[in-house]
This record gives sequence, C-alpha cells and structure tokens, in this order.
Amino acid sequence: MSQLQKSIFIIFIILLIDQVFKIYIKTHFYYGETVHIFGLEWARLQFVENNGMAWGTEFGGRTGKLFLTTFRLLAIVGIGYWLQSSIKKNAPKKLLFAIALIFAGALGNIIDSVFYGLIFDTPGGHQIATLFAEDNYGTLFHGKVVDMFYFPMINNGVFPSWIPFVGDQTFTFFNAIFNVADFAISCGVGILIVFNKTVFPKEEITATE
Repeated sequence: MSQLQKSIFIIFIILLIDQVFKIYIKTHFYYGETVHIFGLEWARLQFVENNGMAWGTEFGGRTGKLFLTTFRLLAIVGIGYWLQSSIKKNAPKKLLFAIALIFAGALGNIIDSVFYGLIFDTPGGHQIATLFAEDNYGTLFHGKVVDMFYFPMINNGVFPSWIPFVGDQTFTFFNAIFNVADFAISCGVGILIVFNKTVFPKEEITATE
C-alpha cells in the first residue's frame, strides 16, 4: 500500500468514526442529555452543539460562522496540498500521519458546518432530532458542530488561596466537550510538536570550498 493510499485510509476511517458518532448522538440524544460511560462520573457522553471552532469555541455569530466555514474550506485545501506535497517528497511517516489526522479532523467538522443545517431539525425539550428532516434548522454553511465527549476528571476543585486572582475559586478539569474530529486535530498537532525534530529534519549544510 502506497503512502497516499495509507493516508486516504486513515482519513476515511477517522471521518467514518467521527460522523457515525455525531449522527448517532444527534438522532438518539436530546440536546444537553448526558450519559455516564461505564457508570464513571468523570467520563460522559453529553450532547452539545457549537457554532464555532474546535473544543466549543464561539466565533462572531452568524457572520462569523460563515467566515469560519469559508476559512475552513480554504484551510482544508491547503492541508490537502501539504499532504500531497509531503508524500511526493517522501516525508517522514510521522509527518504524513499527523497531516492526515489534521486533514480528517478539519474535514469532519466542515461536514457539520456545511451540511448539518440542511439535513437535521432541532426540536426543543426532550425531543430527538430527525435526520433528513423537512423542517431543517439552518442553511448551507450554517450548520452546527456536534460535540459529545466530556471528561471532567476534577469536578468542583478549588484553587489554593495563595494563587492570585483565582484563589479559593472552584474549577473543573478537563472542562471541554469535544468530538472525534477535534481529537484527531489535537493528536496531529501534538505529534508535530512532540516529534518536531523527527518530522521536520534539518538538512545538513556541507561546506564548499
């Protein structure tokens, strides 16, 4: 199997897992519903949606949402070119794997942003959303990204009183709710940071007389 085929396979598998989770959560959970994984307090599936960037970050309302989706589409083209160029240059396998993860994660959230507003409704209360609903909730490029993984490992922790500004205040760690696509992007970026010297080897400069 060529490096291109391996990269496509990685991207396909991540996209498949990401979309299966999102569609399942969207069509089986009411908004805000929480289920504890294996009964653990700190491991949960919790259905939320966001209009913004990874890890639930918001960005500028409806106009910001359109700008962000357009930016994502342009970014995915750039990442795809980076992956193709790296394959042609026989780049290190760690680099190709990292780029494939980032590409798959970005594309996974783009699918939500571009299409979910057209194929889902958003009922209120404890009702469940319908796939391919006639009364869709949005328009092209204005879909909401589905998040579901929540791991509040430390809940209602308290900062020591000697810490300036936040002393004695409560906190939750880890407080972000994310999806498979977010995780793939984070893993890809993490590989680039941790294995920086391996994935971006410096070319040896030979002295010439």
